[in-house]
Amino acid sequence: MDKVRKETYRVRAISVGFAVLALAVFKPFGLYSLSPSGEVGGGWEAYAHLMLIWVLGVGVCLVTEAILRFIVRIPRSLEQGATYIIRRNLWFQLINTPLVSLMICLYRHFLLSDRVPANRLSWGNFLETFLIFAFISFAIGLYWRYKYRSRFLAEELEETKVLNEQLKELQRRAEQRAKEAELQISTYQKSQETSSAEGEEPTNATAVPEAITLTGTTNETVSLHLSNLLYIEAVGNYVKVYHLRERPRVGASAGIGQVRTDMLRATSKQLEDNLRAYPMIVRCHRAFLVNLGQVEQIISYSGSMQLVIRHCQESIPVSRSNMAQVKNAIKQRSRSVTAGY
Repeated sequence: MDKVRKETYRVRAISVGFAVLALAVFKPFGLYSLSPSGEVGGGWEAYAHLMLIWVLGVGVCLVTEAILRFIVRIPRSLEQGATYIIRRNLWFQLINTPLVSLMICLYRHFLLSDRVPANRLSWGNFLETFLIFAFISFAIGLYWRYKYRSRFLAEELEETKVLNEQLKELQRRAEQRAKEAELQISTYQKSQETSSAEGEEPTNATAVPEAITLTGTTNETVSLHLSNLLYIEAVGNYVKVYHLRERPRVGASAGIGQVRTDMLRATSKQLEDNLRAYPMIVRCHRAFLVNLGQVEQIISYSGSMQLVIRHCQESIPVSRSNMAQVKNAIKQRSRSVTAGY
């Protein structure tokens, strides 16, 4: 049994247990109110009824889970954060409370009405049962809201810490590769000068920084080194390309450059398709593409995430639909770097 299913069974069993405990304390439906000659709840029989209600309640909860998953299309997922779980639980309560109320009314009618006539099925009994379980469901919902928010905030902070460490390692490797490329270019240039002075044939360069050219629907183009791309923002029918004016240089000023903005008449989807070969360029929002190699820090709190871009210190939002994609891109790239690719 997978983790999500185990968690579902555990949460629903505990929730129904809370509801049954409330029934045992407040004693509705005449469970304990009859005379000794016909009492329903004078001893073990009350506990038997409560246990049977707990079993039926868990069954109704699992039916509601199936409705949420296959009809409403809101599957249970522990990876989408506290906000998603809380919103899903609200949907669960809206569907489950009427179903549980109907189940209890039928239980009262078929198993208790012969001993307590007031338990016969009616609209009044349904409204009474619905109000009782709406209150119980609200109280249980508050408990799980606090429980999940505390739990996921702790997990979120830990995950953000790990992602930031992976980002720093990726940036360190990228800067190291940039310095190595600069050194190779410098060595190549010196060898070319020596070869020219001695009349020898020039040799081919061993490495050059990766350059890309972004094109729009018109004749405008933007040429830059891939490592200098910061992010791309969609603005109407145009995109803004934020990048460093100069390629990073070796030395104390490595990676430092002036931020430049160029406009292209294109959509972010077009540029996303053009940059699909570069795994460090990912979509984080419907209006933004970012270069993860230029992300200085990830800020995450209460289900939201922002990427702080180096050099310009802009904070780029990450939409919920793209959050998993950004995290996976960082993790996969980090594994590739660790493996030596």
